[in-house]
Amino acid sequence: MPTSDPVDVLLAHNRWANDSLINACKSLSREQRDQSFEMGVGSLHKTIVHVLGAMRGWTDMLAEREVRERLETQQLTFDQIAAMAGEIADEFEAIVRAHPLDGIATGSRGDRTFSFARGAVLAHVTTHGMHHRAQAMNMLRQLGVEKLPPSSVVEWMLMADGRAN
Repeated sequence: MPTSDPVDVLLAHNRWANDSLINACKSLSREQRDQSFEMGVGSLHKTIVHVLGAMRGWTDMLAEREVRERLETQQLTFDQIAAMAGEIADEFEAIVRAHPLDGIATGSRGDRTFSFARGAVLAHVTTHGMHHRAQAMNMLRQLGVEKLPPSSVVEWMLMADGRAN
């Protein structure tokens, strides 16, 4: 477990929670991962792609470079997405740490330009991920998964200390 530095906690927890969800979905069938639900973006597969795609898009904004094609517009298999998760987290973490969080990043989407405090982008990306992972937990429950993957910061801290079961 990282130090008590909030940046370390947010980044490490976000990566761990995404990995936990992805690993829990690996044992599901393709049909289960693609099953439609009336929440969020509609399926486990789409939810994971959306979380990682948003993280990648915000990384581009923080790097002040042209935003790459959204993952959501690509036809990616679950295995491809699972393989990309670590790279996306690595890149996000590196760009967050490359600049002071009280600085401003400017980027564009379409014909609009936006400027945001870098620390606010970090907070948004990590809370956005938690929001959609909570929806994914509900989808897993509806699929009948009995042992849900751990996802909260408290579970993460307990697991790091060896106290979780």
